Amino acid sequence: MTNNVMLNNVDHANLRVITQRGAQYGDNVMTCPTFPAEFRDVQAHYPIVFRQTEDGHGYEPHVLLGFQEKENLYLTPQGWDAGYIPMAMERLPFLIGRSGEQLNIHIDLDSPRVSRTEGEALFLAYGGVTPYLENVNSMLLAIHEGLQGLQPFIAALREHNLLESFVADIELEDGSQNRLYGFHTINEEQLMRLPGSVLESLSRAGHLQAIYMVVASLSNFRGLIERKQRHG
Repeated sequence: MTNNVMLNNVDHANLRVITQRGAQYGDNVMTCPTFPAEFRDVQAHYPIVFRQTEDGHGYEPHVLLGFQEKENLYLTPQGWDAGYIPMAMERLPFLIGRSGEQLNIHIDLDSPRVSRTEGEALFLAYGGVTPYLENVNSMLLAIHEGLQGLQPFIAALREHNLLESFVADIELEDGSQNRLYGFHTINEEQLMRLPGSVLESLSRAGHLQAIYMVVASLSNFRGLIERKQRHG
């Protein structure tokens, strides 16, 4: 359950947010959403895959963190073991709200990250925002702006038949079998067959770089499997 309300410096003057990473704070997730403008940062650490939207009519890119539900192989007792945390995870427990045409910050008061005794303060004693909350605001704005380019990107992938489903069978050293399915990736053979005019069009729209970032990210599957081995 969530309890999302608009953040303000009167009702929430004493709220703090725990920024530590762990399953107890909701970080034990198999995937989290991302968007093309973030691909450059996430591809250095995680595989980027696509999954169908809940209505079954579209696709959305996700960062792959594990091979089964409630498994995040980047979580360790010391915290998050990667040089970059996807914005969809780092922004929690905050989210983007809207009042008419105006964007504002909402917070999930039921999040285990929300506290009155520990964590990062949100507001200063005189009511101004802390540097932590300023950073959150910048992150939410980057997410909002990044999502504006998501649908045109997905539309371009579908127009040129660049998405294909895949199944990955992974056998661990202990003999156990793991199957990853229900995801899509870039069809590299179809990408190579595209004529130059289409590639130029994709490049001018800013989509071609994002496509190659997805392809490059797949090299992180090896590291993810190694993490699975260590986690047992």
